[in-house]
Amino acid sequence: MIFQIILLIMLAYVVGFIYFGLYRNITARIQGRYGPTVYQSFYDSIKLFSKNNTVSYGWMFYLGPVIMATGAVLTLVLVPVFSDSDFLRSVTSQGNLFVLLYLMVLGPLGNALAVGTGGNPFGVMGVVRGLTRLIGLELPFYIAVVGLIIAANSSDIVHIIDLQKTAGLNIINHPLLFIGAMISMVGFFGASPFDIPGAPQEVYSGPRTEFSGKFLALLMSQGSLFAFAKLVLIVDLFLGGADSLVMLVLKTFTIFVAIIFIGIVYGRYKVEQAVDFLMKLPTLIAVLGLARIVWFG
Repeated sequence: MIFQIILLIMLAYVVGFIYFGLYRNITARIQGRYGPTVYQSFYDSIKLFSKNNTVSYGWMFYLGPVIMATGAVLTLVLVPVFSDSDFLRSVTSQGNLFVLLYLMVLGPLGNALAVGTGGNPFGVMGVVRGLTRLIGLELPFYIAVVGLIIAANSSDIVHIIDLQKTAGLNIINHPLLFIGAMISMVGFFGASPFDIPGAPQEVYSGPRTEFSGKFLALLMSQGSLFAFAKLVLIVDLFLGGADSLVMLVLKTFTIFVAIIFIGIVYGRYKVEQAVDFLMKLPTLIAVLGLARIVWFG
């Protein structure tokens, strides 16, 4: 099992960083720039792991990235990657949505603890923005997840995947829940119009202002792991999972491209605009989807 966990982390690390590189490259090309290479994120990560940190604000400053990385790894190992394969099945077959919803909050909390210790006004500003935005992001996503749990009569992700093989994909059966969850997912990825915590034009570099060296590399790595885990989770919940690596890449990349183009088309919201939008449109859509399940099954 330990060997499979290592393989899973390596897979998520590679795919996550490639997707991040594609995000930067595609965005640059659409905006008329060349942008960095797809593999630049790998180079940056390796370079930063070889460097020391320039500042220190105590043990909590270092513990924050560790908490974030722990949440990302635990989330990753509980999300089923391949639905019809024994590969990695023993690791990810115990995924429970209630546990995952709890683990997904560890990242923002660890970030807040570390950045708050540093006291940098740019970082604190980014954390406050991020936690405020998180309230709006969680509501429609949680409602969508609750709707799927009611529809499947189970919080087991493997059971939800298996049910879609006979009853049809949830993206077709429950499109309102999918729309509500996808809008939230754009925010969870930090894409525009919900990229207010680390908006570089406004707060320099957001919550990561004071991090450098190995801990900045750790933050980048956990971000790639978390991004992969969230993409796979959406695929499991609404697209019936994936039975091979090719199908996994195809489905996750489709969701990823949709997030990219949403971020390119729409400008950044202010904090209050983002929360107001999230508490209204996607929440209302998810509630309607939940009501449809409760009333009509």
